[in-house]
Amino acid sequence: MGKKKRPFYRIVAAESRRARDGRFLEVLGTYNPIEVPAVVTVKEERLTYWLSEGAEPSDTVSSLLTQIGFIDKYQKARSGADVTEVALKTTIKERKKKTRRAKKAAAARAQAVEAEAAAAAVEAASNVKPEA
Repeated sequence: MGKKKRPFYRIVAAESRRARDGRFLEVLGTYNPIEVPAVVTVKEERLTYWLSEGAEPSDTVSSLLTQIGFIDKYQKARSGADVTEVALKTTIKERKKKTRRAKKAAAARAQAVEAEAAAAAVEAASNVKPEA
């Protein structure tokens, strides 16, 4: 769905044997990443039904459901807790995009931490005195 340079996605229940963009069973919600902040709408009752029937959300849909709080609500409901007061968020924060420079800096920091840990381990090993 959507238009060129204007993405808009539907969250659907589909059979695993069907093509990714093929026929689906039911529309369960939508995701609009163009809005600021991004908007996610879901049909809670139907989504709960499909998950209880054994449907497995894709990684992307699982991430969206976690961000709006549906996964926590679903797990509490399955454990028998009262979830009537729990409300889902309809918007999600946009993550900061990592630039090439930021990625290099993060990798350099991680490498420095690893080198420091290795040096500490070597120093700790050299401080052990052999018993006579």
